[in-house]
Amino acid sequence: MSASAGGDPIGDRADLRASLRVGGPLDAAKLAEEERALTALESAPAPQRWLAFLRRGGPGYLQSAMTLGGGTAVSAIFAGRLFGYQLLWVAPCAMLLGVLMLGALSHQTLSTGLRPFAAMRRFAGAPLAYGWAFGALLASIIWHFPQYSLAGGALSDVAAVLGADVSAQAAAIGVLVVAVSLSLLYGRSERAVLWYERGIKLLVWCVVGAFGLVVLASAQRTDWGAVLRGFIPSLPDARGGTASATLITAGLASAVGINMVFLYPYSLLARGWGRAHRRLARFDLFAGMLVPYTLATSLVVIATANTIPWDPASGEAARLQAVDAARSIGSVLGETRGRLVFDLGLVAMALSTITLHMVCAGFVVMELTGAAFGSKRWRLGMLLPAVGVLGPMVGGELLFWLAIPTSIVCGLLLPLAYIGIVRLAASEGYLGEDRPRGAAGKLLLAAMAAVTLFLAVVFTRDVAVEGPKYLQKLRESAAQGR
Repeated sequence: MSASAGGDPIGDRADLRASLRVGGPLDAAKLAEEERALTALESAPAPQRWLAFLRRGGPGYLQSAMTLGGGTAVSAIFAGRLFGYQLLWVAPCAMLLGVLMLGALSHQTLSTGLRPFAAMRRFAGAPLAYGWAFGALLASIIWHFPQYSLAGGALSDVAAVLGADVSAQAAAIGVLVVAVSLSLLYGRSERAVLWYERGIKLLVWCVVGAFGLVVLASAQRTDWGAVLRGFIPSLPDARGGTASATLITAGLASAVGINMVFLYPYSLLARGWGRAHRRLARFDLFAGMLVPYTLATSLVVIATANTIPWDPASGEAARLQAVDAARSIGSVLGETRGRLVFDLGLVAMALSTITLHMVCAGFVVMELTGAAFGSKRWRLGMLLPAVGVLGPMVGGELLFWLAIPTSIVCGLLLPLAYIGIVRLAASEGYLGEDRPRGAAGKLLLAAMAAVTLFLAVVFTRDVAVEGPKYLQKLRESAAQGR
């Protein structure tokens, strides 16, 4: 596969389709038929068009499943425990910002058919393109540390429930073996990967469903007026040693990551989507990403707020463990089953994130070096994030909390990608007649620039102000762990 912006777009999409496991080889006849159907839907009534879009969606849901990982779960649990319903607004607002930028990226990719890294290098500048690629690679590596911490801690707790004694470090090594084995299946055994991903999704949504049962069981003591007010942006005071601004920043960062932005346009090309799919792609971001993500995170926040509210006598919030959070589900399923469902769900979330980040790392190395998909260089690139297995050794007793500062550090890289997307959106040479024009186009570009600047300021502020505190906590925890 060439790393240039040129080449045969259909050939590129066919190769990408194999690498992203969304189906078999592209069927040109079916693709042409779908494009005709979508063109006809342009003049159809909105309800008819939406129903048709729901049947044809997919990449948006893939993004929702990718981002509904350990960072999201931990941010929502901390938010619900410390601040009740007051931070319910964070997840939908964070995802709306992501939808705006990913929507612009989908418009660009589907209008031109060009691979995104090559397009950014050619039309937005090599520094931004390489910054985006290296940022995605670095985020994939950094994010592996809390994923292994979460998975290792959760598996250690599963062992404890079953009467065994397994350390988080030993469990994390087991996760690494499984993750590497699964990641190497990508592009080799489509059936095995398909069953693996179905199992992961089932476990993740079982956890979300369990939190939903908790919300139903505690409906009588839920203050629904406060729930509705929770979707109005506000900034509560600090509790348990954690500022609300920190959880807001973590929520913004865990909703959309730079590596998620890197993979998204490739998932569009992998399906063979083109100009006729632009409206479908925008709808899919709302129906497949925004709605499921908001529903899932809201259920976690409400269930946690109802069942394990903050008790000042319990000490610093950062010391919250997975077993403590599992008590929320245990209130409905029973302590033992609740712990098992929650722990296995955390493992599923971590595994899905680990494998997709490995795939992202492979794509980055492929684009940076011009390596072919499935080559030895591509697979070595997939293994770069494996150093994250050291996470349990770094986090000490703060394994659960580690996802919060890691989300923020990775969020600091996201504006790199957004600057490039804004540059591409304004590029006449890249988009031609598809470039946003008129008052609406200027408003869109201004909104994209404002989102980029806002996130850059927020993430930089939190890293600069809270960063020393995070490092001190990690040092103390690591010392206690030794």
